[in-house]
Order: sequence, then structure tokens, then C-alpha cells
Amino acid sequence: MMGFQLLGTSQAVVFLLFTSSLVLSESYSREDDREQLPPVHDDESPYGSLWPVPQSVHFAPTVFSLSPFDFKIVHGPGSSAGADCFILLEAFRRYFEYIFHYSKWEQDSWKKSGEGTELLQLQVIISSSDAECNSYPSASSDESYQLTVTEPAAILKAEKVWGALRGLETFSQLVYEDIYGRYLINKSEITDFPRFTHRGILLDSSRHFLPVNVILANLEAMAINKLNVFHWHIVDNQAFPYQSSAFPDLSDQGAYHPFTHVYTTTDIKTILEYARLRGIRVVPEFDSPGHTLSWGKGQRDLLTPCYNGEKPTGSYGPVNPILNSTYDFMAILFKEISETFPDAFVHLGGDEVDFSCWHSNPDVTKFMEQQGFGKDYKKLESYYIKKILDIVSSTNKGYMIWQEVFDNEVKLKLDTIIQVWKGGEGDYQKEMANITAAGYHAVLSSPWYLNRITYGQDWQQIYKIEPHNFNGTVAQKKLVIGGEACLWGEFVDATNLTPRLWPRASAVGERLWSSQSVTNVGDAYIRLVKHRCRMVSRGIPAEPPYIGYCDHEYKGL
Repeated sequence: MMGFQLLGTSQAVVFLLFTSSLVLSESYSREDDREQLPPVHDDESPYGSLWPVPQSVHFAPTVFSLSPFDFKIVHGPGSSAGADCFILLEAFRRYFEYIFHYSKWEQDSWKKSGEGTELLQLQVIISSSDAECNSYPSASSDESYQLTVTEPAAILKAEKVWGALRGLETFSQLVYEDIYGRYLINKSEITDFPRFTHRGILLDSSRHFLPVNVILANLEAMAINKLNVFHWHIVDNQAFPYQSSAFPDLSDQGAYHPFTHVYTTTDIKTILEYARLRGIRVVPEFDSPGHTLSWGKGQRDLLTPCYNGEKPTGSYGPVNPILNSTYDFMAILFKEISETFPDAFVHLGGDEVDFSCWHSNPDVTKFMEQQGFGKDYKKLESYYIKKILDIVSSTNKGYMIWQEVFDNEVKLKLDTIIQVWKGGEGDYQKEMANITAAGYHAVLSSPWYLNRITYGQDWQQIYKIEPHNFNGTVAQKKLVIGGEACLWGEFVDATNLTPRLWPRASAVGERLWSSQSVTNVGDAYIRLVKHRCRMVSRGIPAEPPYIGYCDHEYKGL
């Protein structure tokens, strides 16, 4: 359970400093927008500007100062992570710069504070014998931590480096500037861990190509919001930008451009390492048998020829499920994918398969009769999916799939992760109940399709979603491992992806990290405004929730 306590008698004054406004909101005169506004609050949030809210927070009125000349983030005594733990050394550097708004142009303006006792160190202690410094994060990574801010040194304890990364983000959010530009922090005690283990963002790099730097910027934003799974919808009908070493024609023929609009092995390694350093898993999606038109441009006979009567139309449908060559190709491709992407899971899609082309093809019809499928094309789809699942299992990978595979009664392993994306509130709640009743793990996305935009503060509705809000037992609720915010790319490219995603995805981040009891939209608004400004100060062009300004405005390119 999440705990909270205020200590001392002068907290009102302290928290006026502690939560000193990053944004000054203004009134707005348009009457038709009034319903978009949260309740007006003159007070500050008791959680300061923390986002997401930790599980247990205790603040005291005692204030310490920090100086960029003297303060250091270091390995603490007894830590199993030493000087060769690059993931922490890189994080120490990154968060020092975030805390002090470091830039080479601002060093001369740093002020040595005369306020209170000076905090000289943040000591980071990894208690497990294996800190996992050289590992990739996994579905079972321990992200818990304890943070104590007191003199003469703050202490951050975690079992693994992943918890230390989350604690460093929290510590950076505790530091604030007073009106004189001095850096201050309150005496604090925080115990924290995520409510859900799977907290994801889906980005679509097929409908519009996303440059590597744009992906990296959003991985940075994910870390700031304690999101930990990058679901990379890397290919689709429109383009195949993944550059395969086994089948180079896939991107040579299927990408928008074979040189400028592809992800090379080097690009992918860059993204994987950038994500690893921030405790983020990268789960690639190679969706089939539908959503594969771009595949067919570089792989002959992979797709099903469509017919009009007895004559081919010249168009193609889903992957051809009746040819042995299809599965030979898939076995080689997924072996390569399993070696390229280190995560234990691959997303195999399986959604929105149009059966009309299969129905029109006489060879497919004959195969259906031979297999005893009759005219039930869901059975043919299941036949194909089962073979793909076996291929992926042979590479020692687990798999995620979209809900249609479950709906069509394909036989699945019990550790399969099923992603729910269809329907309104009643529909997806029923689907979550059915999936968990069958014993499968579920990831919720239906209410978090952030490519759907409306005027006003739609983050509020995003924030109010509760993944456990369906009819089911306690055991069923435990099978919900989290959720994903999805940003599909029909109308999104490098020019608008980041501001469209943030801070709306921040609402998903808090829902999946914080206690189920954290639901106050008014309090969230106060913190989200400040948190958005914090992202802006770190170079993330997050859109404003409403009218106001940031002390450190986005300065553009």
C-alpha cells in the first residue's frame, strides 16, 4: 500500500518552496472549454512534482542545499556495482546534468547556495551479488528501490541496477530551485516499486519512417516516466525498414528508400543499448499473416495471389499459408530476429487478417478441403499461426500476440502474453476477463490508443483507466501484467510524434506504476504541469496540458 506522511509543523512554508511553481496557469475565457478544466487548486500537491507517485513517500521540512561544484553521485559502500558498471556511471552523469540543468553555456551562472546544510553526495548501493550491470532488462527485472535523503549523504539502495535507475529519476525530481536559482531538496524517505511489470509504449515505424534520433528521444522520455517496454512495430503493409542480413531484398524493395529509410544492424544496436542504459526492454513486432504487403515486394511467392474467378487479379493478400517455402523463409527470418533482439519475447501480431484473398484463391481452397477446414478460414489462420509459434518457440523466445489469435482459439502456451486492443470499455473488459479466465497473461491497450486525439485535456480520461476494472477473481487480476500506450503512424512522423505522445503517455505511466489508490485528477494536473515542464527542460518537446509557461522553455533545434 502507498503511504504518505508530512513531518514537522512548518511544512506549508517548506512545500511552497519544495513545489515552487514551474508553471503559472492563467484563466481562460472560452466558456465551451470550461468542462475541459480540472478543479481549480490554490494549494500545491503533497507529492511535490513527483511523477509517477512512489508507493510510499515521507517528507520532512528540513531543507538541504546542493551545489554543482561539490555534489557528487557515487557508488556507496558495500555496493556490488563498481567502477566498471557502465550503466550506472552513465546514469550518474546523465542525472547530474538533469539536476543542475547543465550546459556548457550555463556553468558561469551556477550559484553556490547559502541555504541550510549542504548535501554532498548521493550514494548508490546495489545489494544483490549480481548487480546485472552488463545485462539487458527482462520481464522479471527488479525495479524496486529505497531512497533516503538526509545529511551528510543521501542513500539510494536497490537490489539491481534497474531499481537504481528508477531511484535516480525520483531523486532528480526531488531537487528544486528557489527564486534565487539555488538548488534545494527536502529531507525525504521513499520506498518504491512498480505496480505492473509491463509498462509500454508502441511506436510505428512503417507507416512513417522514424529517424533513430526520434526513437532515442522517446526512449529518454519513457525513462523519465518510468516506462520500461518499447514495443517496436517496425514493419507493416506500407514499408519494411528492417534491414535483414539473410533477406536484404526485404528492405531493398520494401522500404520507402533502401538507404535513407532503413534500420541497419548498427542502428538497431544503438537503439538497443540506449534503451538498456535506461532499463527499457525492446520488443520487436513482425506482424503476420496480415499486414505484410511490403514483405512481398522483396520475397517472391510469400504472399497469396488474389483471384477474380479463374484469373489472377495481380494483387496480393496475406502470407500464403499453404506453401512449405513460407515456413522455410519464416524459420530463417525469425532465427535472425531472435539473434538481433535480445529480449525474451517477440511480438507476432496476428491481427486484422482479411480472408477474402484466401477465399478467392483456388489453390488455397483445395488445401482447405484437404485439411478438412471446410470454409472456415479462421482454421486456416490458426494453422498458419500455430506453425509460426512453433518456429519462434524453437528459437527459445516467448511471444506476444494481438487478441484475435486468442479469439480464434489458436492453441497457445500458458506463458503467452495477449495484448487487448479492440472495442470500447465494455468490450475490452469482457476480453480481459476471458483471457485471464483461460490462464493467460494480458496487456491492456484498448483505451490507450494515443493516435486518437481530441480537443482539450484528453489525458484525464487516459488517467482514469483502471486495468483491473473487469469481472474476475483475484487470481485473474494477477495475470494482468500491465499495459501499453500505442501511437500508430498514419498521421504521425518525426515532426509531431513526441508532442503528440507526451505528456499524454505520462498519464499511462503513472497508472501503471503507482498504487491503485492514486486517482485524484486535480492533484495529478498540478503535478503533470510541472512534470511536463521538467520534460521540456530536458529537451523533450512535450505539449502543454493547458495555458501557462515553463521556467525553462523548449528552445527548439
